[in-house]
Amino acid sequence: MERLQKVMARAGVASRRSCEGMIAAGMVKVNGKVVTELGTRIDPAKDRIEVSGEKLLLAEKKYYLALYKPRGYVSTVDDEKGRKKVTDLLDGFNGRVYPVGRLDYNSEGLLLLTNDGDLTYALTHPKHHVQKTYLVRVDGVPPQKKLEQMAKGLFLEDGLTAPARVNLAGVKDEKALLEITLFEGRNRQVRRMCEHIGHPVLRLLRTRVGNVKLDGLHPGQYRNLSDKELELLKKLAGLDKENLDVHI
Repeated sequence: MERLQKVMARAGVASRRSCEGMIAAGMVKVNGKVVTELGTRIDPAKDRIEVSGEKLLLAEKKYYLALYKPRGYVSTVDDEKGRKKVTDLLDGFNGRVYPVGRLDYNSEGLLLLTNDGDLTYALTHPKHHVQKTYLVRVDGVPPQKKLEQMAKGLFLEDGLTAPARVNLAGVKDEKALLEITLFEGRNRQVRRMCEHIGHPVLRLLRTRVGNVKLDGLHPGQYRNLSDKELELLKKLAGLDKENLDVHI
């Protein structure tokens, strides 16, 4: 017998934390009955699980994808506004995967997708500090003092940001290109940091997550992670090498 949220996460529904929220919200049924108790234990081999009315199939085969998300797509598998979703870009892919974290609707660049709930949980958990790097075009040219402030930490509405790496990568038409590497994952953090110093974002491109790079992909394209990439990514996320389950 296993905890329901753990089984859901392993099946790739979402992170364990998100699965707990879905259970509490009454979105999950076990054997036809709505379950809201987070401590509920089930037998994956016998019990029927439904999430939002859809039967859950425990994924035996794991998929790990790197996608170049274009602007104008949402990083979810459902959207109540009917906007284009990143999963719409997976032409020719027959598996079921879910975004690891999010990129804003108007942001672009590297987005990981997988049905490995344990990896998703590990990559999005703040204690692992998996770095993410962005190229950001901002309005105006921030002075070095403001860039140093960003790197040391800024007081935003949700508290002091963690130290970051911030470099001026270039200037064109009085608009700076910044390379920013974060070690935490707050909502719209890069945009809020740039707005805080008075230089709002004009365009944002994520180029790297951990050891995985955007290199070689064009907007809308995706690829499988290599065995080597996945092994290192799991190490960065704090998962034991012995627990690797690679099927790509």
